[in-house]
Amino acid sequence: MSKWEYATVPLLVHATKQILDTWGEDGWELVQVVPGPNNPEQLVAYLKREKQ
Repeated sequence: MSKWEYATVPLLVHATKQILDTWGEDGWELVQVVPGPNNPEQLVAYLKREKQ
């Protein structure tokens, strides 16, 4: 059975692709992007990767 680890990452509108590409290079998979809890204009990415 797979075990997973998770990360939440704030996204900067002007650098979203760069941020996600960087995390993707480290093996993280994007699960969802949602508005931030304190500011709906600030996006937060939820990522996961299999534990090694």
